Parts: sequence; C-alpha cells; structure tokens
Amino acid sequence: MRRLLHLIAVLAICTAPALARGCELRVRWNPDPPFSMRDADGHLVGLRVELAEHTLERMGCHAIWVELPWARALIELEAGRLDILQGSVRRPEREAYARMLDEPFTVSNRLYVRTADRAAFGSASRLQQAWRPGLKLGVQIGVVYGADYAQMLLDDRFRAVLTQAPVRRSLWQMLDIGRIDAVLADEVTARWELAELGLGARVQPTAVTMGEAPAQVMFSRRSVDPALVERYREASESLRRDGSLGRIQGKYLGDPG
Repeated sequence: MRRLLHLIAVLAICTAPALARGCELRVRWNPDPPFSMRDADGHLVGLRVELAEHTLERMGCHAIWVELPWARALIELEAGRLDILQGSVRRPEREAYARMLDEPFTVSNRLYVRTADRAAFGSASRLQQAWRPGLKLGVQIGVVYGADYAQMLLDDRFRAVLTQAPVRRSLWQMLDIGRIDAVLADEVTARWELAELGLGARVQPTAVTMGEAPAQVMFSRRSVDPALVERYREASESLRRDGSLGRIQGKYLGDPG
C-alpha cells in the first residue's frame, strides 16, 4: 500500500505540468504603454497584461506571452499560431478568422502633428477634412484606425503618401525631425509615449479624431473553441463585479470607475 501511495504521488507530480499545459493560451503583447510594457525590472506589466492574466487565472489557465508587431500578430492569429489578440477593432475581414469579445474600454485614435503646425489644421475634426495631397501621414502596419481611415484607404493618392512602420515610437521620432507630417495613434498610448520620449511639448493632438469604438479581444477560430471564449467572457465579467477591473484600470488610467 505504501508503494502504491508513493507511485500515485509521483504520477501526480509528473502529470501536473501536463495538466497546466492543457490550458496555456498564447497571447500577443508589444510595447504599447499603458496597455503592455516592461517595467524597470524587465517584468511584463500593463493594463491589458494584468486583465488577461487575472481573467485566465480565474479560468484555471495561464498566458504564454508572445511579442509581435500588430500586422504579424494578425497573421499568426489567423493561422492559429496565436490564440488571443487584444486591442482590436471589429472589422468584417477579421471576424472571418477570429471570435470577438468586447473589452471594458474603447479605442480612441487621434491625429498628432508638430506643435508649430497645429494651427494649419484649423477646426478640422475628421480625417477627410484634414488630409491634403502630399501630407505625409505615419501609421502602423496593419492597423485600422477607424471607419474614416478605412474609407480613405480606397484613395490611391492617400495610400501613396502613407509612411508605415511596425513600431509607433519610430513614427514619433520621424514626426519630430520632419520626415513625416502627422501620426495617427491611440490617445492614451500617445500621452504615455510622448512623455517618455520628451516630445510632449513638440508634438500635440489635433481636433481630428477617428471616433470611439469598443475595443475587442480576438480569439483565433483555428485554436480556440466557442466554449473557451464563453469561459473567458464569464471570468472577465466576474472581474467587473468584484471590483478587480476598476482597481486595475485605476492603476494605469487613474480612473477607478
């Protein structure tokens, strides 16, 4: 009997990692403060990082964090080599390969320019009003900033002068030195990055916005079944009910509501 109990204990220890691996989900991250970033000690932190980790923990799962630029992440999600991609906006072409859940906040993109050039954009509030032939606009590869931007992409002249980069920080630097004229970016992230780069006084937001849209968590249809998406939704809702969501949001956004 003692040998049998010992064998059971050994088997339990050996199979525990296998059981844990049964609910590992590959989640994309990229430097995108305050949503995902590394702290001074090199640890992965951020609003979306903490939300995903707390949600998965309540499901008995855990995240394998995969660093990918946005455009590459979309390819990996479609192929089923990535399971979860946060911070998307709902697009018909994405729903073909991803199941989607609303995140508890919105995506709000805005046009940024050099402070000295801001007056030239006047009272324009939409991209169609602000853009003119020859204006060099910096964007991230694969990002759809909103319905106005998607509509503008149909214009050959607009596409021809886009400067596309995988990393937004390089766009801020190009804007600062005059290689491009404007940058589209999420308002929350822009505040963090411009402050970190010391560009807060030299780069300013305009009145041109892409409107607000619910942010989405995308789950690969190839690798994540509907039942697991529902479990994720229920776990996310439990974070809201017990106040955990508000505490995490307050930590990074300063708004506990």
